[in-house]
Amino acid sequence: MAKGIEIRDAHFPGRAPIDAYGNGGFRFADMSHRGSILCLPSGIHGWEPKTPPIVMAADLSLVIEQADDIEILLVGTGTELRRLPQELRDALRKYRISADPMSTGAAVRTYNVLLAEDRAVAAALIAVD
Repeated sequence: MAKGIEIRDAHFPGRAPIDAYGNGGFRFADMSHRGSILCLPSGIHGWEPKTPPIVMAADLSLVIEQADDIEILLVGTGTELRRLPQELRDALRKYRISADPMSTGAAVRTYNVLLAEDRAVAAALIAVD
């Protein structure tokens, strides 16, 4: 008997530039994803921050797990720049990760440049319409 549909966490197991963003999602590596994403050394992961556009430390547990391979975290906060909560900045500083909040569009462009330069960059990108 055939199995039913298997639902898995969204994950692309590689580093790839972001080709496009908007309409509630992102395109990368000839694929698309609806919703927010984390771009990490382990790949691109589907991501659902608890209280977007505000990102909290609990939202970035995967970033902390991979902190040894990350120097810069770009945080795309939607259509507007939002300040990162002090709790989050303190948590990232503890792992020697520099966090830069900016609009999602600016974060995508900056991520692509730093990725092309082979920098230790990660991005937390909130989807925009």
